[in-house]
Amino acid sequence: FSQDFPAVPLDGELWLGRGGFERLSGIVRKAAPVDAEWRQVRYLLFELPAGAGTFDERKDRLRRLVAEAGIPWLQAVEQFRVDDRKALKARLDDVVAGGGEGLMLHRADALYAAGRSDDLVKLKPYLDREARVVAHLPGKGRHAGRLGALLVEDPDGRRFRVGTGFSDAERENPPPLGSLITYRYRGQTAKGLPRFPSYLRQRDEF
Repeated sequence: FSQDFPAVPLDGELWLGRGGFERLSGIVRKAAPVDAEWRQVRYLLFELPAGAGTFDERKDRLRRLVAEAGIPWLQAVEQFRVDDRKALKARLDDVVAGGGEGLMLHRADALYAAGRSDDLVKLKPYLDREARVVAHLPGKGRHAGRLGALLVEDPDGRRFRVGTGFSDAERENPPPLGSLITYRYRGQTAKGLPRFPSYLRQRDEF
C-alpha cells in the first residue's frame, strides 16, 4: 500500500468514503490484511509535516508530489478559499449535509507547527440529545475509584456508554441514577447508536 509513497513525511487520513468509518476500522485492524479490501482504501493527504514555506506553498508542493507519484489511492485533499463568513457557513452546511463532520480552517500564510495552533482550527457543528442515566461504570487508571462512564438509555430504549466530557468534579459526583443528561455526538453508527458521545450537562426536569 505504501511502498511507492514519496520519501517525505506525509500527514493524512485513511478513507473509505463517508459513512465508511466502521468498515475501514475493520479492514485496518485485521492481523492478516486482505488485499482486495485494502484496494478500496485511499490515503487522503492534507499536510507535509515540518515542510518549509507557508501552508499555500506546502499545499502546492503536496499536489505536485501526489501527481508525480501517480498512485491511484494516494490523493491530496481539496483545499479552497472562501470570501467571507457567509460563504464559509454555506460550504460548512454543504459538507455536513453530505455526511461530513465539518471543515479544517488553515491560515494560508502559516508555517508548519506541530500540535494545536490558532493557525489550524476545526469548524464543525455538533448534534445533541438527551438520555437517562441507568448505571455508573467504574473508572480505570487515572479514574480508578471514581466514574469511568455513564451507562445511559435513550428514548428508544437503546443503551450505550458516555465516557468523555466530564470534569474531575463531575467524575467524583456524577449525575444520579435516573437523571436526564444532554450529550453531544457526531452522527450515528451503522447500528443507529451515537458516534463519539460526550457528556455536556445534566438536564433539569420540570
